Amino acid sequence: MYRESFYRYLMTQRDPNSQDDIAQFANNAQHDLTFPRQEQDYEKLSEYLELNAGYLASMSTFDKAYQMYQEKMSY
Repeated sequence: MYRESFYRYLMTQRDPNSQDDIAQFANNAQHDLTFPRQEQDYEKLSEYLELNAGYLASMSTFDKAYQMYQEKMSY
């Protein structure tokens, strides 16, 4: 079964006019040229973001976005 990457899911959450944390995360991740775009694994994504994503105000935003991603992928 095909499962899209977290990045691909995150890009569906972009909204340049929104103040929502996840929309802001998505907007910023779009410009992160080293973001692991094919990754699906929580641990690998989390480690990358902790070390490289100064634009992510809080890891809880990633946790929330990843939870939404998992729910969408479970269908």
